[in-house]
Amino acid sequence: MEQAEAGALVGRAQEAWDREEWLRAAELYEQVLAHYPDEEPSASWWYDAALAYKFLRNWSKAHELGREAAARAPRGAGDPAYWNLGIAATIRRDWATARDAWQGFGIEVPGGEGEIEGEFGPACVRLNTGGEQEVVWIQRLCPTRGRVMNVPVTKGRRFGEIVVHDGVPNGERTYSGATVSVFDELLLFEASELPTLHVTVHAPAAEDVDALVEAFFGQDFGAEPASGFQVLCGCCSTGSVDYTAKGTSAHAGTQKVWLAAPEEEARKLLDAWAAQAGERAWSELEFVS
Repeated sequence: MEQAEAGALVGRAQEAWDREEWLRAAELYEQVLAHYPDEEPSASWWYDAALAYKFLRNWSKAHELGREAAARAPRGAGDPAYWNLGIAATIRRDWATARDAWQGFGIEVPGGEGEIEGEFGPACVRLNTGGEQEVVWIQRLCPTRGRVMNVPVTKGRRFGEIVVHDGVPNGERTYSGATVSVFDELLLFEASELPTLHVTVHAPAAEDVDALVEAFFGQDFGAEPASGFQVLCGCCSTGSVDYTAKGTSAHAGTQKVWLAAPEEEARKLLDAWAAQAGERAWSELEFVS
């Protein structure tokens, strides 16, 4: 392939990119890279081709081309080629490459050969349900993976599942003075076996609701009172939301509570909670998903 022809293909790839024709752009870049893998601008072509496949959720190709892009990127300088490779390698469960990618970006991760199981702090993820959007809190296990710590109200999603999220924040949430980023979910990485239930409870005081939540979390289960939910429009969801200022803490009264626990265990915990105070009560425990 002559350089003039390669230049024309790159131009067409960039035009396809501008039209968000990701597959066409990637294929054109690949045609050029087959002949010019290591020219001065090749690093950006590898990066764009890998990113296009990431947009297409073609993780095999994003992983393959991402390795080439990262091999031509400076280490320890926060180059996004390493972050995109870290995502693709995580989804492909190529833990050696994922570890190297995070370190190449400039992030220290736990050593070892299996799944990365670190403590990377809290964040929020906007679940990808194909319809309704729901933002949940996660505990991050690595730079792109986290365990869901809320009981999702969206059917089919569960407390304790592990999700992979994108690297670019799309909103933020503040609670008790701490602000965290909201990321968009890329995929469900590991399902949870805990079913989702909902129950009607009567709590004389807000502290009674807190006690119920603590009883379930104390057994590694989940509980989410309806009085703690906040419904937002799409624009607000991708903005900055202060949960404390909006008054989303649980309150007293009769309300629905979403639970993540086996039904038998949920009944035991509800009975024990109700027995601790005479005015506490529960009814209508039902399976959700």
